[in-house]
Amino acid sequence: MKSLYVRVVLTFVAIVLISGTLGFLLANEYYQRNLRAYNEQKIMSIGQQMIDLYEHKSSLDLPAFMTHVANLNFQLYLVDENGAASQFGAPFRDQQIEPAIIQKVLAGETYRGITEEQHGLFVTGFFENTLTNSIGLPLTAEGKKYALFVRPNIEQQFGEVHIMFALLLAAMFVLSLILILTFTRYLVKPIEKLSHATKKLAEGQYDIHLDISRRDEIGDLAMHFARMTESLKQLDEMRQEFVSNVSHEIQSPLTSIQGFSQAIRSGGVTSDQRELYLTIIEEESRRLSSLSKQLLTLASLDKETGLYEPTRFRLDEQIRQVLLVLEHQWQQKKLAMELTLPETFIVGDKQLLNQVWMNLLANSIKFTPIAGSISIAIQKDTRIVVTIRDTGIGMSEEEQEHVFDRFYKGDKSRNREATGSGLGLSIVQKIVQVAKGSIHLQSRIGEGTTVTVSLPTGEHPTA
Repeated sequence: MKSLYVRVVLTFVAIVLISGTLGFLLANEYYQRNLRAYNEQKIMSIGQQMIDLYEHKSSLDLPAFMTHVANLNFQLYLVDENGAASQFGAPFRDQQIEPAIIQKVLAGETYRGITEEQHGLFVTGFFENTLTNSIGLPLTAEGKKYALFVRPNIEQQFGEVHIMFALLLAAMFVLSLILILTFTRYLVKPIEKLSHATKKLAEGQYDIHLDISRRDEIGDLAMHFARMTESLKQLDEMRQEFVSNVSHEIQSPLTSIQGFSQAIRSGGVTSDQRELYLTIIEEESRRLSSLSKQLLTLASLDKETGLYEPTRFRLDEQIRQVLLVLEHQWQQKKLAMELTLPETFIVGDKQLLNQVWMNLLANSIKFTPIAGSISIAIQKDTRIVVTIRDTGIGMSEEEQEHVFDRFYKGDKSRNREATGSGLGLSIVQKIVQVAKGSIHLQSRIGEGTTVTVSLPTGEHPTA
């Protein structure tokens, strides 16, 4: 399998070759359409000037004149009426030409070999050193007719230019290849680092440092990768903490159940102790069952797979029903309940929302001292807002930042029965999120806590 570096280099080389080829083809097309006829006309004009110069101003004989002209980097081929040919200057590589062409030139016509004959499809045909690739002009000297074929000596005139252009093209290609190799390495290196970082991340290593200072797409990719790594690290820490907390929450009641069961089986306990131990075992079993249900609820809410089943019901009646269920607890602490619950219909999951009010009110009752008060109010506009305010012990700002974290218990000095599993508010927050609502908590130590839950009505507005 080719590496990205090799692929990019080959791609750039292919681009250079393709662009060079296309450029050559475009230049060739321009030559065929424009320069070919222009070059022929220019050579024809020069040849005609040669003839005029000889016929009117030259005192030299014809061979001497042709020799002087050929020394000006021209190739000349002279044929008389009898077919005798003379060549001046550099020889033609191919001197084959049809006799009919010679006769036409002797008869006074002009031979346009550059445009009339085929010399290849490319501009290189201009450099073809053949007699057919020339201009034929009639010439009269000393009463005799001649056919003069003229062609510039391309090799002599432009030989150094050819070498220069060849060296230029070779240098351009080599330098382009070197620059491609260098800059491609610069381009691919950060991607290789990202690939290496991905492997480390797959192995569970989160201590990854990438260059996020680049102001390009690779820099953005590195920055997003760094953020993803940090998120995965936090998620892994949360997972480990979650497993640790679940293990602790399960192990503690199991230890109690095991210890008291062994004490009962030993037979060395009184009937009162036996009854107490059985009560504790029953409470711990109930706590385990509650923890199991809460974990299952959280797992289902996280998946959000058909768990939320909305129906239309009266929210105010549901909250009153929850207060009746918890009546023994709040009356035992002699709490005052202030209710502002107007008739309010909502479309939502009745069972899940019931758990929201049950958890919130149970918390308020638990942490509100004797003779305190709890107020519950419903307001309805474009959304339904439920406010639960108590005069409990309150929370610090640090506790408020983590109160919805799973298994978080703010006051470590509180006993197990008071703190519960630490999942109640996590479940409340998740249910509210699934219901497309929001929950906000405000609290001050010694002054109480206010929880505000905002939910959509779920009903379509009437016209």
